[in-house]
Amino acid sequence: MSNDDKGVLHRGAAHSSPYPVSRLAPAFDSGELASEVARAESMLSARTGAKLRVIADQIKLLQQEARKVLADAKEEQTLTRARCAFKRIPGRTYHLYRKAPGEPFFSMLAPAEWGGAVPYEFLGSYRLETDYSWTPADRADRPDDTGELVTQLLRIGGLDARGEG
Repeated sequence: MSNDDKGVLHRGAAHSSPYPVSRLAPAFDSGELASEVARAESMLSARTGAKLRVIADQIKLLQQEARKVLADAKEEQTLTRARCAFKRIPGRTYHLYRKAPGEPFFSMLAPAEWGGAVPYEFLGSYRLETDYSWTPADRADRPDDTGELVTQLLRIGGLDARGEG
């Protein structure tokens, strides 16, 4: 509406009027409108804060998992570099020992098979997997828990097993 139209009433249909033409039209209270905007801002802040907390929790879990992966890789490297005087065959269990001042070495003999006293420090028994990774013999019969870990991470993030919300 231009300045030239001041004082002139709208002559068209009520639905095309630039201002309320009915007494039943809602009244606009600027104080109420401001409080409504403040409530919306407050809810937005709460939702955003909650989402950021979920992300922070996921980051912490990922950091813990990264530390575990690095520790496992260090142990794998030690096992892979251990001295071995025979051909390593996947699926078999080997026993890791250390001579007093020396490096670790693998043996096919378990501690019980030494006929009494073990002459070296026993470090553990490991099964060589087909991908040439090592699994501690006491965990060799346990199922892989990777799927369970992924499910837990998705649940924490509010997603289902397919990654959908």
